[in-house]
Amino acid sequence: MASEPLHLQDSARPAAAAPIRAPAIHAVARDWLELAGAEAVTRWDALAQWASTPNPFFESWYLLPALEAFDPAGRVTLLCVEADGELAGLLPLSLENRYYHHPLPQWSSWMHGNCFLGAPLVARGLEKEFWRAVLGWADAHAGKALFLHLAQMPLDGPLDEALAAVLAEQKRPAALVHREERALLRSDLTPEAYLQAALSPKKRKELRRQYNRLAEEGTLRFERRRDAEAITAWTEAFLNLEASGWKGKTGHAMANDRETTALFIAALEGAAERGRLERLMLTLDGAPIAMLANFLTAPAAFSFKTAFDERYARFSPGVLLQRENLALLDRAGFDYCDSCASADHPMIDHVWRERRAIGRYSIGIGGPLRRAAFRALSWAEARTQSPAPSNG
Repeated sequence: MASEPLHLQDSARPAAAAPIRAPAIHAVARDWLELAGAEAVTRWDALAQWASTPNPFFESWYLLPALEAFDPAGRVTLLCVEADGELAGLLPLSLENRYYHHPLPQWSSWMHGNCFLGAPLVARGLEKEFWRAVLGWADAHAGKALFLHLAQMPLDGPLDEALAAVLAEQKRPAALVHREERALLRSDLTPEAYLQAALSPKKRKELRRQYNRLAEEGTLRFERRRDAEAITAWTEAFLNLEASGWKGKTGHAMANDRETTALFIAALEGAAERGRLERLMLTLDGAPIAMLANFLTAPAAFSFKTAFDERYARFSPGVLLQRENLALLDRAGFDYCDSCASADHPMIDHVWRERRAIGRYSIGIGGPLRRAAFRALSWAEARTQSPAPSNG
């Protein structure tokens, strides 16, 4: 892909010049294996650099290992929007036969248990053109699908604004079928000032006490790395730390599942190679007792995974590590950090004060009869309880 973002207009062109031709934009469905080659990945990575809404979970170094792990049969389609031959947008889609608990076929953005954002990668300035191309493709390829379902969508920013505008422009039926808020870190305050504003004097005093008591157990050290050195050992230590706690005992640790383990290892290695991984670790006598992996996709960061040694739970090592993580506020080029946490998370919600609204859209596609059927389904869903928070 070209090293500059795609634009509809070039303000540097002299006023007397001929009008700029809008780029020819179309959507094409591709087998994800087609985009696994070096040349395709280069174009994909270039798109991610210029994406209007950052999303590490749809970047090549994360999505390709996820597809290898969870879609070996190749059911998932990568819907690519191209502008004058350049990759201008990408959205993974799958044709699902069930809509949560109901036998309703639909095209759905492809998600899995470790994908925490469903925002497509879209070149800045082409958000409306992207949605027009996607919806046009969905109309033409509806097949047995009754609608298009978009999961884990951010409910603000250029992508959401463009989607709302295109839906209104086309008078297309659509519904926001679920909305929730999760913790977000976004502030002009320094880390010290933010902590003071977020926590009560009593809680700050308690954190200092816990740190001092933990330091009595041995030598405490915070480590922060952005390189790829010793990434294999770090990843293995993280998996072991997570598996040592309740997640391991209940079978919910990443190490309990071969495919999830493979994804975690490949994603962290891929992010580290591209300078898009930050690793934080709190050690006691050299052994990790709290670890955190952040994805860095400027202007956003994402707290991907965290784990702590439950033997030291009384010292709150995870919170102590999050105190160090507030250094993100001083990092140049970053506007916010998404917690990737569930709504009402018992720990991070008390440290990070801002919130990010995330939702799921269902959108009518196809011809008039299909859209009429969708309106009826949407009306029925609105009268019942919101569906379960996961589609897969």
